[in-house]
Amino acid sequence: MRSVRIGVDTGGTFTDVVAVDEQTGEITTTKTPSTPANPADGFMEGVRKVLVKAGLAGGRATGAEKGPDGGADEDLEEGLEAGLEGVVAIVHGTTVATNQLLEDRIADLGFVTTEGFEFVLEIARQSVPDGYGNSYFWVKPPRIVPVHRIRTVGGRLDHTGAEVRPFDEAQAVAAARWFREQGITAIGVCFLHSYADPGHELRMREVLEREHPDAVVSISSDVLREYREYERSVTTLVDAAVKPTMRRYVANLSERLERSSRTAGGDAVPGDGAVPEGGSEARGHAVAESGPGPGSDAVPGGGPGPGGDAVRRTGVPFSVMKSNGGVLSAAEVVHQPITTVLSGPAAGALGAALVASTAGHPSVITLDGGGTSTDVAVVVDGEPSLTTEGSVGRYPCKIPMIDIVTVGAGGGSVAWLSPEGTLKVGPRSAGADPGPLCYGRGGAEVTVTDAHVFLGRVPPHLLGGEIPLDADAAGRGIEALADRLGLSPERTATGILEISAFNQSNAIRQITVKRGLDVRDFPMVAFGGSGPLLVCRLIDVLGLPSVVVPPDPGNVSAFGLLTVDVRNDYVRTFVAGELSLDAAADIFGELEKQAAEALDREGFPAERHVYARSADLRYHGQAYEVRVPAPPGPLDEEWRAEVLDRFHEAHRRLYGYGYRDDPRHGVEWVNLRVSGIGPITRPAIRRRPYGVADPRPAGTREVFYDEWGRVPVHRRADLGPGATIPGPAVVEEYGSTLPVHPGFTVTVDAFGNLEVRRAANPVR
Repeated sequence: MRSVRIGVDTGGTFTDVVAVDEQTGEITTTKTPSTPANPADGFMEGVRKVLVKAGLAGGRATGAEKGPDGGADEDLEEGLEAGLEGVVAIVHGTTVATNQLLEDRIADLGFVTTEGFEFVLEIARQSVPDGYGNSYFWVKPPRIVPVHRIRTVGGRLDHTGAEVRPFDEAQAVAAARWFREQGITAIGVCFLHSYADPGHELRMREVLEREHPDAVVSISSDVLREYREYERSVTTLVDAAVKPTMRRYVANLSERLERSSRTAGGDAVPGDGAVPEGGSEARGHAVAESGPGPGSDAVPGGGPGPGGDAVRRTGVPFSVMKSNGGVLSAAEVVHQPITTVLSGPAAGALGAALVASTAGHPSVITLDGGGTSTDVAVVVDGEPSLTTEGSVGRYPCKIPMIDIVTVGAGGGSVAWLSPEGTLKVGPRSAGADPGPLCYGRGGAEVTVTDAHVFLGRVPPHLLGGEIPLDADAAGRGIEALADRLGLSPERTATGILEISAFNQSNAIRQITVKRGLDVRDFPMVAFGGSGPLLVCRLIDVLGLPSVVVPPDPGNVSAFGLLTVDVRNDYVRTFVAGELSLDAAADIFGELEKQAAEALDREGFPAERHVYARSADLRYHGQAYEVRVPAPPGPLDEEWRAEVLDRFHEAHRRLYGYGYRDDPRHGVEWVNLRVSGIGPITRPAIRRRPYGVADPRPAGTREVFYDEWGRVPVHRRADLGPGATIPGPAVVEEYGSTLPVHPGFTVTVDAFGNLEVRRAANPVR
């Protein structure tokens, strides 16, 4: 019986799906429009489409399933139930939590903190966002919880965790009852110095469970056991805010998958590869009553807590992508939903990293261009950079996440005029509905996609014919905008794309130059539906050596979901000038024990557990730290010297200086960290047989680059390794298009990637 793993990445415009056959290694891809009103609908439709295309479910393939040149769209027939018999795992990248935060949909949220610290959110930090050189002009945004929904409780710990004043049970009861009377059902708890001892927070949670059983509670010692009370408070509140939404969403998906798999004949037994290497069948089948994971807020009885339904047992192991580059079973992730806030972009960076390293590029920039935004990251030696200084919207989130910079420059980004009459592009997007003018769904504003359509750089349809495009509507919109600017339509459309390219280049500079990296040292991997569209301009603007466009670039994020390990991160603040090796060994031991328990729940046998240590260090007097990996094994003086050496080198590389040999500048240890990793079997990227070096185009069409002219149009499916295409040209495939400008050359490598470079001797 065939066994297939499926990755589903839900974006703002499209839901991308990839299926990998574990016996043959065959990769099947498809896309379907996202359904913002209920993302679960797009998820289920995508799963059904990819099963039909892979031949595991009944139904005829649509034109899209037949390939880039397929016929008209046809309705898919039913057949999901039978197809799920062959599915051994589904991994999901979701933007549900992200969108809730970006859209500020936070209501009925309460906060409990230490007596005397009720204004911690109001005080916040003194830093002013970029763009406000004079803080007089900056208006502080509303707090995530207004002061009138904050309650304080007596009791105090010092920075070592020693109790200064006992926990005030009576005040805790009064606070819990007040929240119950006000109907506030999502509550965050953050007491001063609870990173050193969680005892007071645990007692507060017990009081809330007893007095206000309908509440969803997040405590900071579970969410982020790290010092800096403002960031810890906001991170905990974000977790509490998205927990009900994520629980409902994951429960809905789990129930629908369960219903389909039950119809197919009961619980499916995972095959080899859907579970940990050499592991058990438990992964993904965990249910709420199996106990909460790290950061849980389970109510008495082990249930899922209010604000969402139980995540039920499903016949198909179902996991969710986390922001840190790992995955977690759906039953576990509902206890730590904040870890999913950058779920989708993280998968794209990991998928691109695997594609690039396989092709011989261990260090690259990744650019994921979607319908709403573009996400960029840096991969060094095969690993995306991580940060704990990230944010989502206006909310700082100090959880470990892949270091991603997002800019509102996608295919749906709207072109508009400022009050001064200047052309602007983004960050506002037309989204999937109504979408660009060329979608013909009632859109009224010109977008980046409309500019590409007008200039002939993309075909008159998307997804191999599933979505026809109205080029005339795009042209009328461009012409109307051109009249307002006093420019020709061609200059207006080109200007829209130029602004969008510079918006993307600014994001790339943030992720490289601002972190001490030279952008010219890194090739770039461009993927996503709109990712390859502007790569020739980005090569010129940034001086990139080359750009790699993987096969099926619109599905790289979904493919990335199938390449990642199960991963949980644990941290403990332990500030010390001279680190006590015995105390550090005890902390690492406790963190590794927590990691082991989580991996056990995910079904990984002990011999497959992997623990990665790291430490945050700084020079005395500095306010922020540099994280460096710490070697495994016993903690001795050699271990200490190795970590210090790595810190000095990382600081020099990041900031341009260090104090390795200067005794006046001592080093301070701040946080100790452990990542618990459960490795999975990654899909292999296979070499392809070489084809003709000078392939014949499928046709020609009028395209505007520097001027209008007929240019060759190539089907990517016809291009084998060794093929070379000089610009001007266009390369089309299902889900994406690569415009090749004059003076550029595209070559196909052994793995089917398109590599775009400036031609050595461009034809004029």
